[in-house]
Amino acid sequence: MSRKLLLTITAPIVVTILIPVVWTMIVRAGAVSSVVVPEPLAVLKAADQMTDVLWPACKHTAQAAALGLTGSIMAGVLIACLFSQSEIARTALYPWAILLQTVPIIAVAPIVVVTFGRGFYSVALISMIVSIFPVITSTTTGLLQTDPNLLDLFRLHSATRFQRLWKLQLPSALPYIISGIRIAGGASVVGAIVGEFFVGSGESGLGTVIQLKSARFKMDELYAVVLASTLLGVTTFTVITLSGEFVLRRYFGTSLGGTRSR
Repeated sequence: MSRKLLLTITAPIVVTILIPVVWTMIVRAGAVSSVVVPEPLAVLKAADQMTDVLWPACKHTAQAAALGLTGSIMAGVLIACLFSQSEIARTALYPWAILLQTVPIIAVAPIVVVTFGRGFYSVALISMIVSIFPVITSTTTGLLQTDPNLLDLFRLHSATRFQRLWKLQLPSALPYIISGIRIAGGASVVGAIVGEFFVGSGESGLGTVIQLKSARFKMDELYAVVLASTLLGVTTFTVITLSGEFVLRRYFGTSLGGTRSR
């Protein structure tokens, strides 16, 4: 095993162990109140006692995030295709995509509520709004990075614009698309939780549970919900990364890092 690989594996494990140890030492030393910042063991105990609440909440939030991510992928790739085929559209509309990313989601939430009402699909829409920008930017970059020599070859054989896009540009841009989806995956979870917190969905997602525990000042349970939210985000990121690596290695002989498999 190489030194670099060993460091890659052990470094996250060491940090994961050190964080709760240092956290516990700080709390027990009295630097912060255990009422406000409970010890990690208290958080884990609360999480164990809340499994009947956390599992349905995670499931509900994951469903909203999945729907939002699906929407952002579909819409983001379509918009990126438009940008890659039309410089006028890219120049005119790309600033609006940037503007959408810079608008605080808490400002967008009331508009979503008024327009679509409170419910699951409003939460999914907020998740989509939060996660669509990485898909647009990464896909657009990938489509515009297509080898010009290959584009000339397709033109030489009288390929239509759609054929060039479908058979050359999109496959060439796949690593960029997957990278954008990987970033959007985590953002979709954040968007779903924020959407549940501000919009509500009629069911107890993680955002709703966070709001409830915060209002009741049950800090150990609040930290447990935050831990569950973090694990959901990490799981989403990991699943997308592994799936993307599999697709690239299986069909293109490369990886997200750009290295060729042997």
